[in-house]
Amino acid sequence: MSGNSGIDAMFSTVRKLRRRGLHDAARRVVNRLYHQLDVASLEFPLLTGDVADSSCVTPPTASTPLDPGTPATIGWICTPPSAGSGGHTTLFRMVAELERQGHDCVLFLYDRHGGDVDQHARVIREHWPNLRARILDAADGIDGVDACVASGWPTAHVLALRTAGTPIRRLYFIQDYEPYFYPKGALAAFAEDSYRLGFRSISLGHMVDELLRTEIGIEPDVVEFATDTDIYSLENTGERNGVVFYEKPGNDRRGYSLARLALEEFHRRRPEQQIHLYGDTGTAWSIPVVRHGRLSPVELNRLYNQTIAGLGLSFTNVSLVPDEMLAAGNIPIVNELASARANLPHPDVVWAPATPGGIADAIERTVLAPDIPGRAAHAASLVRPGWDGTVQEVAAIILDEIYRDASDRGAGMTAERAG
Repeated sequence: MSGNSGIDAMFSTVRKLRRRGLHDAARRVVNRLYHQLDVASLEFPLLTGDVADSSCVTPPTASTPLDPGTPATIGWICTPPSAGSGGHTTLFRMVAELERQGHDCVLFLYDRHGGDVDQHARVIREHWPNLRARILDAADGIDGVDACVASGWPTAHVLALRTAGTPIRRLYFIQDYEPYFYPKGALAAFAEDSYRLGFRSISLGHMVDELLRTEIGIEPDVVEFATDTDIYSLENTGERNGVVFYEKPGNDRRGYSLARLALEEFHRRRPEQQIHLYGDTGTAWSIPVVRHGRLSPVELNRLYNQTIAGLGLSFTNVSLVPDEMLAAGNIPIVNELASARANLPHPDVVWAPATPGGIADAIERTVLAPDIPGRAAHAASLVRPGWDGTVQEVAAIILDEIYRDASDRGAGMTAERAG
């Protein structure tokens, strides 16, 4: 019996390999090892000792306000960026504006794996060459600054604990409602608690602002989204073909699986329309695609100008991608999301239900619409202005915090921006 059982098991394994393929089998083995070796613990974005608790964290100790007109030194805590990181690009715009206004900036890089800060600095210098800020390791201490700005929930926890008792103005620049990055659980709870740590919060866009008010009960300052009109612009006033999608398989909030199913259905209906992918290289697709890999902003603008439509999916806040597409005359298809329309009021945006069929329908309607060149020109003509106003507004909030007496800290600027 045992011999027959062994043979049966062997034939069962062979049948599974034939049915699923070696690639699928290899992935299953890797997945099993992933869980057995607890690799997920390496992805926890904080060292255990850096998890703050809003119920008992030391309240911020405000520094003596600087005299108006005195140059300030401002720290920014962020994780080490990779080339092309959109969140870091937005953050670094704010840093560059304060530098332009004559203030000193310091980047404190938080790498829970203890990476080489000099290597991280080389990446920043190469890909954000306009940034003059000193680059230090947060592990060596966060001090010597008048104010410090957290840039994501892990760095907010770090700021709370590593500056406890230090007289410093603490702020939090919030680009996404980050509890939405995760399923309901510990990580979502840690992200949510980061908004209760007592920092002055700056919300990018009205969707995050509304969630912070209704879900957390805080009143952030709110600033508007903008578009990089120095890079993204209309170059092609003629014919276009196809659809473009930012491929990021490991980031579920960008809707990779949903977009893939939608594009497969769209190809079945309209095989003459090319499907272009850029960004990270995922697994093989079952339909023909043109893979471009990582593109520079200039190259990406060129691709947007060649194509009719693009997918700009996001489930935690509207991304910058739809605005950049519009500036190039490409029509973005965006998933319906509560409060998202307030961040993206452009009339040429195509909103779609977050289902494969709903998105495929929206793509098909968009590529079959009449006068594609005329609509591209119309979309580009109504794009929102560049980043100058937003970065100046963020700089004004940070400087207001530095120069204002702590007892006078109120909701004046918040009410002004909310109105």
